[in-house]
Amino acid sequence: MAQVEATTERVIAADAETVFDALADYKEVRGKVLPGHFSEYEVREGGDGEGTLVHWKLQATSKRVRDCLLEVTEPTDGQLVEKDRNSSMVTTWTVTPAGEGRSKTVVSTVWNGAGGIGGFFERTFAPKGLGRIYDELLQNLATEVEK
Repeated sequence: MAQVEATTERVIAADAETVFDALADYKEVRGKVLPGHFSEYEVREGGDGEGTLVHWKLQATSKRVRDCLLEVTEPTDGQLVEKDRNSSMVTTWTVTPAGEGRSKTVVSTVWNGAGGIGGFFERTFAPKGLGRIYDELLQNLATEVEK
């Protein structure tokens, strides 16, 4: 099994603290900025960064739906890590200052891909598809915090 990785980034016209706080707010903000690929969103524990347990289904393609139960940690300032209890998937959000009133947000997801020909197609196409989903999420986040 090879590791598959998808990374997307965006500069947002809001300071890093504002963007990070919005990302870490699973009770109010996160559910609002998720694109249509996400369903059954539910905060099961916590709701503000570290210690949050959140559930959703991610429909990456018409045939591929991933049932995610994510534990949230904050290993360093400006970083959220979501580890899926149902798979090897780990998503890391990193928010850093990018000049006056701006921040750079990077989202990176890694997981153990399938082997064989299926794994080849997963490694080839899944990062692009997930990248498009995260690009839409980051656009929604920018719209939310740039108000």
